[in-house]
Amino acid sequence: MPIQQEITNQLRPLKIWASQLEPQAERQLRNVASLPIIHHHVAAMPDAHCGIGATVGSVLATHKAIIPAAVGVDIGCGMIAARLSLTANEIDEVALRKVFDQISRDVPVGRAHHHGERVRKDAAREFEPGLARLLDKHPQLRVRDPDRQWYWARQIGTLGGGNHFIEVCLDESGRVWVMLHSGSRGIGNAIGSYFIALAREDMLRLDAQLPDRDLAYFEEGAEHSGDYVEAVSWAQGYAARNREEMLALVLAALARYLPAFTVTDEVVNCHHNYVAREHHYGADVWVTRKGAIRAGRGELGIVPGSMGTRSFIVRGLGNPESFESSAHGAGRRMSRTQARHQFTAEDMAAQTAGVICRKDAGVVDEIPGAYKDIDEVMANQCDLTEVVHTLKQVLCVKG
Repeated sequence: MPIQQEITNQLRPLKIWASQLEPQAERQLRNVASLPIIHHHVAAMPDAHCGIGATVGSVLATHKAIIPAAVGVDIGCGMIAARLSLTANEIDEVALRKVFDQISRDVPVGRAHHHGERVRKDAAREFEPGLARLLDKHPQLRVRDPDRQWYWARQIGTLGGGNHFIEVCLDESGRVWVMLHSGSRGIGNAIGSYFIALAREDMLRLDAQLPDRDLAYFEEGAEHSGDYVEAVSWAQGYAARNREEMLALVLAALARYLPAFTVTDEVVNCHHNYVAREHHYGADVWVTRKGAIRAGRGELGIVPGSMGTRSFIVRGLGNPESFESSAHGAGRRMSRTQARHQFTAEDMAAQTAGVICRKDAGVVDEIPGAYKDIDEVMANQCDLTEVVHTLKQVLCVKG
């Protein structure tokens, strides 16, 4: 299905794949499209919904500038998925419940972190030099825990909270997949928040007239621009490695209770909150995907549904109008507060029937009914991606 709507009465056009777009999200898109740094147009994916400053599910190409709040504070948030040699007839509910409990013990969730021998020391050593350089220039970024040990190092291989999750799924042929969703954890939040504040200060000094202070940006050559590019690159690398470390922990948990297996060559690791240097419409630009994945021709990506529906491994079609991007998931259709008011633990149990997961009031804000219809999202982006595998979860560990 082609673009659902084009809006042209601001500085740059909007190209919208969403069949339904809340008024506040449209206002955010119009605000972004009015900025002088925007290149060519702004794209809104089928799962677009209101965010902070910039709309979640938007793709922004900017000329010689980056908007830190559009990248956000969960820098490098994204997905990893791996197909296993196991099949559906080699797993059962008893074993999966043991796996669920083991993952819950081995992978810290929420604000928790690793302790002692569980700290992923090799990964920490890999990332320490880059962070040390950044901290030398910006000592305010130091993030420490109560024991005065580096908290960021102990969060490598941890899930976080909110909509982050770990799942075991079955595909259309009955093959087992592991899939998880997480980002750069506390250090990414610290980096994002710090540089968002610096960008606002820069805009105030320049007396820039912005439609929203969360659209403050660094122009190339500005005092903090180079440091932000270095910091965001570090956080994106950390986020990708965090997912790899968690995947290893989850595979080890499966290996304790399931028959011997191997991981196939189908492993996909992709960001959906990030910025990258790319070439579009005749120019080298910064592309910020805020709740969107890269979908260049032939590139594999992951589009998850909610915890009671389906998810998809997709192959990009390289559509230039979306800046070679696609939706990153179902997208919320109501806030967490609205979901807690509207749904109960009983509703949660009904909507996640057949999935081993938490079904209590503490996770009601993640109920499938709070999300958009993933099948509608996929139908609305049939010109952006093609489905390679359809996954149905049988186990879900929430943050």
